[in-house]
Amino acid sequence: MVFNRPLHPSSSKDIAMKTTKLLIAAAALSAFAMGASAENYQGVLQFQSSASRTAVQAAGVAAAHVADPYADGATAGVPAVVAGLSDRAQARAGAIAAARAGNIYADGAGAGPNERFASTLDRAAVRAQAVATAHGIDRLAL
Repeated sequence: MVFNRPLHPSSSKDIAMKTTKLLIAAAALSAFAMGASAENYQGVLQFQSSASRTAVQAAGVAAAHVADPYADGATAGVPAVVAGLSDRAQARAGAIAAARAGNIYADGAGAGPNERFASTLDRAAVRAQAVATAHGIDRLAL
């Protein structure tokens, strides 16, 4: 047994690893410390207004009695009645014509009937090939 070796050997590699870890930790802490700074208090801001107090109060009262321009839906109030440009019969005729025209925006199943596809293959031959494939007849037994 060798008794002259130290209990905790520290080579230059171990010292370099510890130094690297300490430097990384110090850099991370300094980065966090930079982000933790607060804003400076600048005091109460002083506004210079050209309108008098009574003019501002009068404008506030006038704005409070006007309808809310930002209201939507249920809080907007009763909508104004829009007078129709056509009578009921003209609107009905236009709706029927639009319904018969089909969906002009459709691009798939709702686009209307497809054109008939004319095949050049014999139907019986295609059916026989499908049956053979389904039953595995076309595969070679090895």
